[in-house]
Amino acid sequence: MTVWDRPEPPTRPVPLDRERIVGAAVALADEGGLEAVSLRKVAARLDAGPMRLYGYIATKEELFDLMMDEVYGEILPEEEPGDWREALRVLAHRTRQAALRHEWLADLLGGRPALGPNGLVVAEATLSALDGLADVDTVMRAVETVSAYFTGAIRREIANLRAERATGLSKHDWQHAAGPRLTRMLATGRFPALAKAVHDGTDLDAEASFTTGLEWVLDAVAARLALPSA
Repeated sequence: MTVWDRPEPPTRPVPLDRERIVGAAVALADEGGLEAVSLRKVAARLDAGPMRLYGYIATKEELFDLMMDEVYGEILPEEEPGDWREALRVLAHRTRQAALRHEWLADLLGGRPALGPNGLVVAEATLSALDGLADVDTVMRAVETVSAYFTGAIRREIANLRAERATGLSKHDWQHAAGPRLTRMLATGRFPALAKAVHDGTDLDAEASFTTGLEWVLDAVAARLALPSA
């Protein structure tokens, strides 16, 4: 029986329900990451005994499932997309925006499918936008391909944000600090392709890089969907 199927216990002094528990857990994670979340800390924030929470949630993994589904509520599209490409584009951008609000989401993306109510609605909205365009396996691979791209891009962006906080160096400051060594290494002539990228490449911000990569992946998916069925 999943956490969504198991009924909640009756109300007692210091009223609790899963909504309040998940809200407290999300707040803790927003402040200190997933490592800041435990049933004991959630109970303390709610001024309740830790054992009270076990009537609602059996494990920390169940709590993470509920937290993730809570954030999937923010990923839900606000209106029905016009076509499959827009559906996948919206999914990617709204997932990135949610991860920037809740950085811990990046640590949970890419695992087993989200089976909570909001996660199922997101999956249904995404798959239904591609329904009938190709066989079901091709549709699934298309969604997985786009998801793999934005999951990796989001994790890289969050890792960079965490590095900035940990080191106190912005991207510009880090580049300035690392510049002399990189210049010396490029001057050896051993890395001509890298030198060209450093000297001639355009330095995009995170959002522009994310959007560009996403459109390239969508172009590839479109080309595959246009192929005749085998």
